[in-house]
Amino acid sequence: MSIFEGLKVIDCGSFIAAPTAATLLGDFGADVIKIEPPGAGDAFRQVPKLPGMPRSDQPYGWLLDNRNKRGLALDLSKPEGQAVLHRLASTADVFITNYPLAVRRKLAISYEWLAAANDRLIYASFTGYGETGDEAGKPGFDVTAYWARSGLMDMVRSDASTPPARALAGMGDHPSGVSLFAAVAVALYQRERTGRGTRVGSSLLANGVWSNGIMAQAALCGATFTPRPPRENLFNALGCYYRCRDGRWLLLAIVNEQRDFPTVAKCLGLDDLLTDPRFAKQADRFARSAELIALFDAAFATRDRDEWRARLDEAGIVFECVAEMDDLCADRQMLAAGVLVPFENDGMLTIDSPFFVDGATKVKPRKAPAVGEHSTQVLREAGYDDAAIAGMRESKILA
Repeated sequence: MSIFEGLKVIDCGSFIAAPTAATLLGDFGADVIKIEPPGAGDAFRQVPKLPGMPRSDQPYGWLLDNRNKRGLALDLSKPEGQAVLHRLASTADVFITNYPLAVRRKLAISYEWLAAANDRLIYASFTGYGETGDEAGKPGFDVTAYWARSGLMDMVRSDASTPPARALAGMGDHPSGVSLFAAVAVALYQRERTGRGTRVGSSLLANGVWSNGIMAQAALCGATFTPRPPRENLFNALGCYYRCRDGRWLLLAIVNEQRDFPTVAKCLGLDDLLTDPRFAKQADRFARSAELIALFDAAFATRDRDEWRARLDEAGIVFECVAEMDDLCADRQMLAAGVLVPFENDGMLTIDSPFFVDGATKVKPRKAPAVGEHSTQVLREAGYDDAAIAGMRESKILA
């Protein structure tokens, strides 16, 4: 059984973070209606055409974040289009939007307006910087509000001498969408107890600081931060990354350094380190980490990554390959664990939602809709006859 079967969701958002929450609801069976403007549709469709983005004939971002949805192309700038949306919202369970607060008021889709006609509605609001304060109306993307403002951009640079690290498309939007989904789930549970809907929300700013929570809490506690050193001078050789003979990288992530140092040394063919007085104690290895990293560098450079992978796995060492994008397509563990799943009636893989619930079956992923692909179907279900739908098309409020 799909746990959200019968739940009606309106996705009146753009790009990624808010629509991602609707995608997760759709994965568990909700009927999600995606609202787009007629014509070119959501600007998110055009992302593969932007400079620097991977080139593809497929709208890959759109496929991922708008699967399992039905498409309704509606011009919300016109009162007639707003009236259609209001009718849909009057019987919906969840309304999701990340439109700017001022735009919501202009389009008459604010919480107060929609909840007045549907007291069971869960109104999910997503913003860049929150809904109060001087910057509540400030435009924001994950690269700005989530990545730069939160301190993440500064903290994950490779070392203190390098420029701040650049973000990847959607890397803040997707976890932020999970937060909004969680808020909707809590509100649905509350509605089961009270019979009434409510407003929930999240923001890129809140999620960015939450993602950087350890360091942010340290700052709030008045901690003193140590500038990140170059890789060759990291504090612990067993928590460093190394380049193999074929140019690929491996990351060691050994927490119990005292216990595992002998195993690592033997695996790397550096047995003599076990009797070397320079590295006899943990404190010595930390104090001489640069020397130890140089020895590990030389050892890792003698074999290709996959050879080291087999040896490290056999030795039970905690590590991971630094994957390149092409590696993901053939990652057997991702397939076995259900991280990657095929679209329905299609061999193309997509990324599944990142959690499961025993007893709640996910639907098979369906391809994201074309602009207005289900407009007629959705409006018929809302009580519009064919003449009314044809009139909407003639007046250009519908596609």
